[in-house]
Amino acid sequence: MQQNRNFNKIFKNIVQNLDISNGKPKLLLHVCCGPCSTIPLERLKNYFDITLLFNNSNIYPKKEHDRRYEELNRYIDETGYGYPIIYIDYDYDKYIADLKPYAEMPEGRERCRICFKKRLKQLFEIASENHFDYACTVMSISRYKNSKDLNTIGEELAKEYPSVKWLYADFKKENGYEDSLQIIRDHEMYFQEYCGCEFSYKKYQEKQENNH
Repeated sequence: MQQNRNFNKIFKNIVQNLDISNGKPKLLLHVCCGPCSTIPLERLKNYFDITLLFNNSNIYPKKEHDRRYEELNRYIDETGYGYPIIYIDYDYDKYIADLKPYAEMPEGRERCRICFKKRLKQLFEIASENHFDYACTVMSISRYKNSKDLNTIGEELAKEYPSVKWLYADFKKENGYEDSLQIIRDHEMYFQEYCGCEFSYKKYQEKQENNH
């Protein structure tokens, strides 16, 4: 059954069976920030020709969006990865319109699934238009992101875009999240305190006020 699928095991099976003798397959990887990119890139770099997609108009306010993009660029430079980054222009007002009806909903529910799908659909569109073999996101590294939701959405979108395979993953597994914290410390990276959207930002602000 779906809820019992081990996405980390599926990921390992896929990458271990890739034939890279004639070159690595092309992967378009959705990234939301530097910290969330750490372990995913460690686990992907030997198997794929990677291009990053920074498509995160959900992040509020814009200065937060820009800071996360800058930290991502700094991390890619410091590590020497040198992966190209496709940057999608920030358009918060247009992006958030579909999420406002769910403003009062707790994090992790339908609002988040809609947010995931909006970004992942664009990931598949760009991957399909540019002849990528695989599409994936780093978001499963987060303890607050439901890997079942992410992989189910990716699986459904792969049916709409049959030329692009979905790369199943759950990057938080096998101490992925904990190991990412060490890399974040090593690179003195900015580590955000909330998911990104204005709804999670407001919850973060409320929590801060209650702690003072």
